[in-house]
Amino acid sequence: MIEADEHGIAEEISEEHISIMTEKDAQAQERILYYTYGGMAMGLVPFPFLDLAALSGLQLKMLHRLSEIYEVEFKPSLGRSASASLVGGVMPVASAAPLAASLSKFIPGVGHVLSYGTLVVLNGASTYAVGKVFASHFASGGTFLTFDPDATRSYFAEQYEKGKDVVTSFKKKRKGSNTEGEDTCTAG
Repeated sequence: MIEADEHGIAEEISEEHISIMTEKDAQAQERILYYTYGGMAMGLVPFPFLDLAALSGLQLKMLHRLSEIYEVEFKPSLGRSASASLVGGVMPVASAAPLAASLSKFIPGVGHVLSYGTLVVLNGASTYAVGKVFASHFASGGTFLTFDPDATRSYFAEQYEKGKDVVTSFKKKRKGSNTEGEDTCTAG
């Protein structure tokens, strides 16, 4: 297959190259969904602030795994900085809402109930969005050093909203499979 680059220079792109990129993207998507589940689970950590620290560590591990898939050099300090600038700097609401939900765990009883439902969705959506932004960045040849959080603002917001839908569908599938399992158990 022959394609032209941005300067109109034609170059041959082999089917093998396209297949490799598709394989990397598929691996990245699989990892993003895996870590999205993990992000949801971090919402169930009962201790305020520990849940957010655990989420930060989980997202850093996801970035490490994505950098391995796309063969991008990983340094924890760069990954931490890039992730924090994306979530905190690009979309303050994305970091403020989980903080408020985490703090609500200080309220005995009611605070835990309120925070669990909220944090499961927000942590999952945040993890999903961070993963999608970095997978896209790495797939286009970017590195942690070339990452510009301001340039990804709208894409992050879009993926954050999509992440909420993904998390909600996870929860519905889980409820649906539990309901099916209950019907099967009670029918016998």
